[in-house]
Amino acid sequence: MNKTLYIILVVVAIALIAYNITLINFSDPFEGNSIVAIIGIMASLCAIVLILIFYTSKKIQKNIDEDQ
Repeated sequence: MNKTLYIILVVVAIALIAYNITLINFSDPFEGNSIVAIIGIMASLCAIVLILIFYTSKKIQKNIDEDQ
């Protein structure tokens, strides 16, 4: 996978976070669709973290392969 795909995936995850924020009822955030939106936000944040970890590990692997 290349850098462009990583950026696209992170942008999609950020867009999902933005959409889910609009679904939260801030007067009662733990009822109905608000809890589903919070779960969606948490899942998108986890996806971003995993993508960044994968990207960093690929950069480290590339540096190790160049040194050998």
